[in-house]
Amino acid sequence: MFTQNKNLMAILGYQASHEQFTPSELLRWAQAAEAAGFAAVNSSDHFYPWSERQGQSGFSFAWLGAAMQATTVPYGLVCTPGYRYHPAVVAQAIATLCELFPGRFWVSLGSGEALNEAITGEKWPIKSERNERLFECASIIRRLLHGETVTHHGRVTVEEARLYTLPKQMPLLIGAAVTAETAGWVGSWADGLITVHRPYNELKAVVDAFRKGGGEGKPMYLKSQISYAATQEAALAGAYDQWRTNIFHGTVLGDLSKVEQFDALGEMVQPEELKDMVRISSNIDQHIEWIEQDISLGFERIVLHNVNREQDLFIKDFGEKVLPRFHKTK
Repeated sequence: MFTQNKNLMAILGYQASHEQFTPSELLRWAQAAEAAGFAAVNSSDHFYPWSERQGQSGFSFAWLGAAMQATTVPYGLVCTPGYRYHPAVVAQAIATLCELFPGRFWVSLGSGEALNEAITGEKWPIKSERNERLFECASIIRRLLHGETVTHHGRVTVEEARLYTLPKQMPLLIGAAVTAETAGWVGSWADGLITVHRPYNELKAVVDAFRKGGGEGKPMYLKSQISYAATQEAALAGAYDQWRTNIFHGTVLGDLSKVEQFDALGEMVQPEELKDMVRISSNIDQHIEWIEQDISLGFERIVLHNVNREQDLFIKDFGEKVLPRFHKTK
């Protein structure tokens, strides 16, 4: 089990949650996060929010250009190619950002959720089919970023696509996985892994499966969902208000297509049920211990997502009291 180590290091990043905040708010907080010492920013990519209470859905690729120009840290994006985004267009967007900001962008590719992708009207496939489609799209994107002319007839169609503007430095194509089964599969083709935190034994199973599946030696990133506020009561209330629709099993999160469905499910959630999927605490030392536990599993980049609306307090307090403990910056 976990033994606390005061010498652990990692890159700690800030989560820009487009489903919760306007693009202008997120730009200000990205700048504040960099000034406070956060060493990276990760952007979500939603067409709809998870709840009416979250209430936003800015376009991440447009925002990334503005945010990366306004700051100097590296950025990542979680993206689903093959539905509302054709993989050739995703590759073009990636190449553009990598030409503008060499070495500062990585992309996490996932199989997606109906909430965001079903807007095309296309039949939403089962998880195994979505994985196969993701693999095809990742291969297409990688070939295009290397300058190849790509024709592909499969789950997606590409006709003689070629990028004339190429990355100055190739980005990592990270695979997104929630379950151990998917993590093992991701290890076979992706440049690395990104997952979300969960209870220690479950998270360790994801890490072990990724390494066993071909990911040994590849980078591992973690999105840690926390709720930090001035009091324990405020931290719990903030998490319950903003994130109670997001704690369900992946088969639920992936297949529901309407905001109203998530809000209806959220009405059945009790505040105490959030604690396995959201690290809720007003105690800085507790958050430090959680981060050390994650690093001990091998995560080298940990994106902290404060799921409540108190972003200024989170950035200030973590910048002063947490980030100095984990001083790896590159």
